[in-house]
Amino acid sequence: MSSVVLHRWSFEGQESGVAAYLDLFGPSGIPENDDGGGTSWPYVRWTSEEREIGFPATELVASWTANTPPGSWLQVELRARTATGALTKWYCMGRWAEGDADIHRTSLPGQGDQDGDVAVDTFVATRPVVAYQVRVTLYGAGGRVRSVNVMASAVPPGGPASAVSGPASTPANDLTAVQAAPSSLNGAHPDAVSSPRTAGVELNVPCRSQMLHSGHHPEWDGGGESWCSPASFSMVLGYWQRGPAPEDLAWVSPDDPCPSVDHAARHMYDHSYQGTGNWPFGVAYAGRYGLEGFVTRLRSVSELELFVCAGIPVITSQSFKEHELPGSGYSTSGHIMVVVGVTPTGDVIANDPAAPSDEAVRRIYPREAFENVWLRGSSSGGIVHVVHPPDVPLPLSEGNW
Repeated sequence: MSSVVLHRWSFEGQESGVAAYLDLFGPSGIPENDDGGGTSWPYVRWTSEEREIGFPATELVASWTANTPPGSWLQVELRARTATGALTKWYCMGRWAEGDADIHRTSLPGQGDQDGDVAVDTFVATRPVVAYQVRVTLYGAGGRVRSVNVMASAVPPGGPASAVSGPASTPANDLTAVQAAPSSLNGAHPDAVSSPRTAGVELNVPCRSQMLHSGHHPEWDGGGESWCSPASFSMVLGYWQRGPAPEDLAWVSPDDPCPSVDHAARHMYDHSYQGTGNWPFGVAYAGRYGLEGFVTRLRSVSELELFVCAGIPVITSQSFKEHELPGSGYSTSGHIMVVVGVTPTGDVIANDPAAPSDEAVRRIYPREAFENVWLRGSSSGGIVHVVHPPDVPLPLSEGNW
């Protein structure tokens, strides 16, 4: 199994000041069309202590929940200590706001150096790191950071950041035929398929098809095949009876099949990545409705079962060829779906938004096949998004959540 740990932090302002920020996309969305110089923002900044990971890690993913009303936004950064004792620079892991009136929500490309690089939402180390710090800067007034999480993991060579597996390399919602790498254990998959933990459970999560939104809002990646993540988060928010109020959906066309999916796409969109599949942006979107959340890696369907048995649906990331996941009907270089239960025989019940209609969203996928295409190093390596109300307890953990 892969090595993975999740650390939770609390934001406490330690430093304040004023800084200028030039939006990379400008008010018009086109940098060269806007005046230079930037806007001055007051800020409060918190920097964590250095945290030991406990093993040599190759990837770090930060996630957060916050409220940033108009006039506020935040930036999350990481730096790491390599196994040789050297300290890396600070890497930007995302610039985020609830809305789109103040800044363009974005990841930051082009940060690579001798120590590593940021692949959309994942710091990928050139050589293993053994400790890290996280820094959060809250700009403007009225914002509040509720939680900060960092997942560290040891991904084997040829793993997610160098394969065809979602945000780390290609859009996490691309339902196109790709040449998937051969199934490989390489430390990222258990030696045998996990055994069922329960006699069967299924959560009543609403079914929502991304395909019903084909052609919607090209400015936010055009719906359809590109909107698996917004559709999945919309389903989970619906399960928890959270989400945008009717007045927040007034801008959506009245004939839209599910306006909350369009709302999620707009407010999860990463302007640099040009897609809606940025892992922590999805968690942050759910967080604006009072949910706690994080991105981590699980190591088996048995661990997924712990969550659904606790009443918590889990959003998973995977890539596969059509024949590798019987019943899917498509191939994908990176896709998001919601695990809502397991059958009495241990197979996975998923709400798969790639279905052509809401009625076809509920799928049953063979346990072994699902576990393979989700956990293997050439897929996401077991990436999940977990969002839940603060009063709903998580199952007991061995440290990866």
